[in-house]
Amino acid sequence: MNDIQQSFARQGLVRPREGRILGGVCAGLGRRFGIAPWPARILFVLLLMIIPGSQILIYPILWILMPSEETVTFQPPQTPSTPAV
Repeated sequence: MNDIQQSFARQGLVRPREGRILGGVCAGLGRRFGIAPWPARILFVLLLMIIPGSQILIYPILWILMPSEETVTFQPPQTPSTPAV
């Protein structure tokens, strides 16, 4: 599970501290795709009306998989050490 959350964090999919209403999933998706939280929420509701059912399952799954911004620890990529000559 931590590997999935770290992968989401590397891609910029995190639930922000600010702008949450329920779990922060729509705010996080909006931030990732460069739109404000409210238009992201409206798009989510519109998708729910067009394709009923799937978003009700997707939201809790993303809530579990998307790490919270406060728990994300970014680790810089490790560079291989060069032997001293």
